[in-house]
Amino acid sequence: MSESDSISSLNKVKQELIDEFSFFDDWADKYQYVIDQGKNLEPLKDGERVEKNLLHGCVSQVWMIANVEENSGEKKLNFRADSDSLLVRGLIALLLRVYNDQTPNKILACKPDFLKTIGLNEYLSPSRSNGLASMLAHIFKVARAALL
Repeated sequence: MSESDSISSLNKVKQELIDEFSFFDDWADKYQYVIDQGKNLEPLKDGERVEKNLLHGCVSQVWMIANVEENSGEKKLNFRADSDSLLVRGLIALLLRVYNDQTPNKILACKPDFLKTIGLNEYLSPSRSNGLASMLAHIFKVARAALL
């Protein structure tokens, strides 16, 4: 698959999320849907919920583990994450649907514009928005580091 085809597939995932959220008329339903998405995340083990995996800038505790997997010379990033907040677990699940198991270049080329389209920026509290920005910044930081 070419780089442009793969970026197109990321855009397809973003559009799927936008379409899923368009079914809901009010924020309460969207909020519940975000929480429901988090229920599908595999929780981290206690030994993985340690300071070195803790993201700073989030009100809730968020742990994120990133691994670089190389196959036939192509690097892909695998993220696993967890939170003590149901809403944040859902936000993590949305981000991972888009960015998990992607190459660093694809991650860096895929802007998180879908979050605004979904309406998350409008309805999240400032502290939750800051936490979401911190999670995104970490994902992009790991992607940039993997290119070195």
